[in-house]
Amino acid sequence: MRKIITTGLCLFLLLSGSLAQKGKRKNLPDNVSIDYLNNSFAVYDKLQKLVWSNPELGFLEFKSSVFLQEHLKEQGFTLETGVAGIPTAFVATYGSGSPVIGILAEFDALPGLSQDTVPYRKPVVEGGNGHACGHNAFGVGSVAGAVAISRWLEAGKHSGTIKVFGTPAEEGGGGKVYMVREGLFRGVDVVLDWHPSTGNGVSVDSGTAIEMIDYIFTGVAAHAAGSPEKGRSALDGVEALNYMVNLLREHVPASSRIHYVIPDGGGAPNVVPDYARVSYYIRNPDRRVLKDLVEWVGQAAEGAAKGTQTTLKTEIIAGFYERLYNKKLAELVHRQLEIVGGVHYDARERAFAEAIVKGLGNSDTTLKQVEKIAPLAQERPSTGGGSSDVGDVSWNVPTVSFGTAVFVPGSAGHSWQNAASGGTTIGTKGLINAAKVFSLTAIALYSDPRLISDARTEFEERRGKNFHYIPLLGDRPPALDYRLKK
Repeated sequence: MRKIITTGLCLFLLLSGSLAQKGKRKNLPDNVSIDYLNNSFAVYDKLQKLVWSNPELGFLEFKSSVFLQEHLKEQGFTLETGVAGIPTAFVATYGSGSPVIGILAEFDALPGLSQDTVPYRKPVVEGGNGHACGHNAFGVGSVAGAVAISRWLEAGKHSGTIKVFGTPAEEGGGGKVYMVREGLFRGVDVVLDWHPSTGNGVSVDSGTAIEMIDYIFTGVAAHAAGSPEKGRSALDGVEALNYMVNLLREHVPASSRIHYVIPDGGGAPNVVPDYARVSYYIRNPDRRVLKDLVEWVGQAAEGAAKGTQTTLKTEIIAGFYERLYNKKLAELVHRQLEIVGGVHYDARERAFAEAIVKGLGNSDTTLKQVEKIAPLAQERPSTGGGSSDVGDVSWNVPTVSFGTAVFVPGSAGHSWQNAASGGTTIGTKGLINAAKVFSLTAIALYSDPRLISDARTEFEERRGKNFHYIPLLGDRPPALDYRLKK
């Protein structure tokens, strides 16, 4: 324990008073990574805005992925590209030997959420893509943290390896699942993850397991007025399925979530549609319960096809596990968050944030949230909500997730407000703080092997002795076209 306490105290002393953009204490070897980040604000501000200005959808992030790869290569990392059959996926490695620490980096955008960096609704491209989940900051913050860690490894000639996993298509495509399935995380001791947020704290929610499934009905086209008896409507099959699913909602566990859209429902009202497709997201906090839900919806789809005399094709687009929590790692990251501290707005940033808050009908007192670190809460099993392909990683390697304040408090997830703030220096301040947390956490893990062994012991206990990883998306190849119209 003496070593842990001493390390924490040294890190606290070296950081206190040096978290502004300046502040250099070169005589402390552990300070090299923090000095690097303090002196590189402009570098990562430019890089995150470059990604923000080129919002690309899942598996189509060709420019964004290259931007991150090129910076890592310039900083001495070796690159493996196009891994797991995904053109935009990569693994960047620096150092050698153990321990091996992985950092996740996402960079995909969302459709229809284009937004300028102004505190009112103003799309850059009407109907265009936008970084409303902040993955521009996510990917760049992860890269910045990894580079800072590499500086520490090099300065002290420390043994250890840092890996950046460039993971495409988190927003529905599940890039990480394919990378896990291909064994790219084997040999990694700990994975560090973060996500842009409206505050600063460690994630303690398990999230929900999910399967994303397309149900495709094929019928017989006919003139809807002249000879409807000769037609069999694929859209009727979709509507019959949706009706049955809406009836079964009463009888599923309350924490379940089932939602759908109809991307393809026919071309003209006077033509019986011979093709229709409905896309479903089916969720539950426990993947074992999810399996039963998916089976039930599948039975409803089969019944809908029989009842409408159409044929059915089912395609699993993606599937994620719920997250496996690790308390040891959560406590470690929380300590580093408290050392780094929160985000502090300058006058220009505060005026921007106040305008966002006013537009949301909230009080500007909520802005204090960005300056604070949320207390480490008790582990919170999910009662519903979102999903992430980080879940699959967490069941294969001890993993911890945290957030820093990239967004203005009160903003909803996947909102234009997030896209607006994430592309400003507010977003850059949040990602630099995340990079500092990565750096300090990695230094602690490299310096004290017991931290890793304790996290591993907890990980094995929580997984169970008989755990065997089976991806929910089966053996299908990456759905590289899932964002393209079919």
